[in-house]
Amino acid sequence: MRIVFLGTPAVAVPSLKALVDERHEIPLVVTRADRPAGRSGRPLAPPVKHAACELGLEVHQPTRVKNRAFLDEVRRHRPEILVVVAYGRILTQEVIDAAPAGAVNVHFSLLPRYRGAAPVQWALARGERTTGVTTMQINARLDEGDILLQREVPIAEGEHAPALHERLAVEGARLLTQTLTGVSAGSLEPRVQDPEAATYAPMLKSEDGEVDPALGAGEIDGRVRGFDPWPGVWLARAGRRIRLVEARDSGRVATGADPGQVLGLEDEALIVACGGGSLLLVTRVQPEGRRVMAVRDAVNGRQLVPGDRLERIGVAR
Repeated sequence: MRIVFLGTPAVAVPSLKALVDERHEIPLVVTRADRPAGRSGRPLAPPVKHAACELGLEVHQPTRVKNRAFLDEVRRHRPEILVVVAYGRILTQEVIDAAPAGAVNVHFSLLPRYRGAAPVQWALARGERTTGVTTMQINARLDEGDILLQREVPIAEGEHAPALHERLAVEGARLLTQTLTGVSAGSLEPRVQDPEAATYAPMLKSEDGEVDPALGAGEIDGRVRGFDPWPGVWLARAGRRIRLVEARDSGRVATGADPGQVLGLEDEALIVACGGGSLLLVTRVQPEGRRVMAVRDAVNGRQLVPGDRLERIGVAR
C-alpha cells in the first residue's frame, strides 16, 4: 500500500521499519520538529526522523497540522492510507479523509482501556498484570475509533516502562503489518469500542511523581516502574528530594509503623513503611543533584539511613 507514516518517538520506529520490510511504499514520513536538548540546547531530531533518513525516506516536520499547508502536503503524496504511531498530535478529519482508506493507529493498550497519551505508564502505575496493543481506525475523537485487531501482552514481574514500551513497540509493528494485510484484502470487521469500559491515561505531569508515602506499597511500586524515566517517583528527606529508582512491594505488613518511616536494611534493600502498614523494599535511589546509587551506597554516604522519615514533597516536618 502507499502510506504516509506519522510518528515521533522510538516506539514508532519498529512500525516504520516493518512497513519498509513488507515493501509498502512510503512517499512521506511526518514527525515532530527537532527540539532543544541538554545543557547546550542544540536541536535534537526525534527517533523517527533518524530512522526515516537512514531508510532514505522523505521527512516532513510541520509545526502545525491544523492548516491548509499540511493538508496539501499530505494530499500531494497521494496516500492510500495514513499510519499513525505515537505522532503526538490530533489530526483533523480533512487530513484523515486525504487517504481513501483513512488512517490506522497503533495504540499501546487494549482499548477502550487506557485511552490517552501515556497508556503504558498508567497501566504500570495502576498495577495491571496484562496490557497489549490495538490497531484502530482513527476518527476526530481521541482514541475512540473502531478496533481492527488486538493482541494481549503480559507484564513481566518488576518490569519498568522503558522495557515494556520496547516490547509493545515490536508487537505493535507485527500487528500493524497484519492489519494492513487485512485492510488491503477487505477482510477485517471493525468493532465499535464500548464507552462504558473506557479508562484514561492522561499525559504525565511532574507532579504525578510526587507521591504520598501513605499510599500502599503496591501502588508506589507500580508508580516507580510506570513513571520511569519521567517524572520518576520522588519523596522528601529532611527537606531534600530523593527519587526511588528501584523498589518493590514486599508483600508484608508491619503494625505500628508510620508511613514514610525507614525501618531498616535487609538484603541490600531499605525497608520503608507505607500506607496500611505495607512495606516497600527500596534497592536504588537518586538523591536530588546526585547520581543513581544502590541503597547500600546511600546509607554509607548518609543520603538515606534507617530511622529517616520520607514525606510527600511540600509537606512540612
